[in-house]
Amino acid sequence: MEKLKLKGNWNELKGKLKKSYAELTDNDLLYEEGREDELYGRLQQKLGKSKEEVKRLINDLN
Repeated sequence: MEKLKLKGNWNELKGKLKKSYAELTDNDLLYEEGREDELYGRLQQKLGKSKEEVKRLINDLN
């Protein structure tokens, strides 16, 4: 996933993820530039998915 793509649309994507996965909190979806791996790790843990599945999920929402 491109960093700029994630950064530019993150607020919109965050809303879609929260709508699809009610168990996600704002802290789970906290995005800081350069720390994408931490975000993926939190989402993996919360959703029980692999890193590739999480990336695919985010790309599909774009």
